[in-house]
Amino acid sequence: MAPAGGAPREPYPPDAEDAEAEPAPLRDLVDARVRGADWANERRVGLALDRVEVRDARLTGADLPEAVLTDVVFADCRLDLLGLRGARLERVVFRDCGMGESDLYDASLQDVVFERCVLRRARFSCAAVARVELRGCDLAGASGAEALRGARIPWNDVVANAPVFAAALGIEILD
Repeated sequence: MAPAGGAPREPYPPDAEDAEAEPAPLRDLVDARVRGADWANERRVGLALDRVEVRDARLTGADLPEAVLTDVVFADCRLDLLGLRGARLERVVFRDCGMGESDLYDASLQDVVFERCVLRRARFSCAAVARVELRGCDLAGASGAEALRGARIPWNDVVANAPVFAAALGIEILD
């Protein structure tokens, strides 16, 4: 895995300008833009997305263990209860996404950005991170926050999510 320092690299966009893909069913995609897909509760082991933009989609409860996501942008998506156990994410952006209770257990995250995402009760245990940023995210109740060691987070977000980080360090907060 690459060194942890520095800002994440941006995803490469899909090559084709008219790469709009049909939103269903969920399948491996390359050089595609998808809008409005409803992939809730889909299960795809080892799903591969390469240079894909997904907007206004619903993946609530989708289970994508061991997925490989490279150069992917999720924007304005519902990703609550999304399962990405053992997945590999490289140059991925989650922007304005609801990701409550998402499972990133044992995932590899390199050059990943979470912008204005709700990550309440998300699971990061055993995740490996390199050049990961969390900006404007709600991490209330998240578990495995110690796996975010080396991530970049604005000071205001650190303060807002202090209880999560304190719990990861075993610090008891007094009233």
